Amino acid sequence: MWLLVLASLLQCSAAYDVDPQKLDGLARARVETCGGQLNRLRELQVKAFVTQDIPLHNLVMKHIPGADPELVLLNHYYEELDRIALSDMTRSEINEMLGKLAFYKKAQPEEEVPEEFRFSPAKDSPFKDEPA
Repeated sequence: MWLLVLASLLQCSAAYDVDPQKLDGLARARVETCGGQLNRLRELQVKAFVTQDIPLHNLVMKHIPGADPELVLLNHYYEELDRIALSDMTRSEINEMLGKLAFYKKAQPEEEVPEEFRFSPAKDSPFKDEPA
C-alpha cells in the first residue's frame, strides 16, 4: 500500500517530460478550462497563467464548462497529440514547459512575432509550396 501512495506522490510532483516521438508534428496548442474551476484551485498559479501569460503564439484559450485546466497539444491538422493537466503545476512550471516545447512567448499581446518564430513550435510545415 505504501508503494502505491509513494508512486502517486511521485507522479503528481513530476513535471511533464517532453517525449519528442509522441509530439512529432507539434504545431499548436490550446488551454481548455472553466473559469469556475480556476477559482476553485487552491493555488492561483494556473489562474495567473491563464489570465496573464497566454500571449503565446499558436496558443489559444477554449472555455469549457466544468473542465479542469488542461493543455492540449495539436499537430497541423488540429489532431490531438497529448493532454497535460495543469491543476497541480505552478505558473513558472507551465511557462518552463512551454519553453521546452518551443512556444514563442511575446512580451506584449500586441507585439509582432519575429519571422523566424512565425510557425513556432512547428519545425516545418506539412503544406508544401505548389509550383507556379
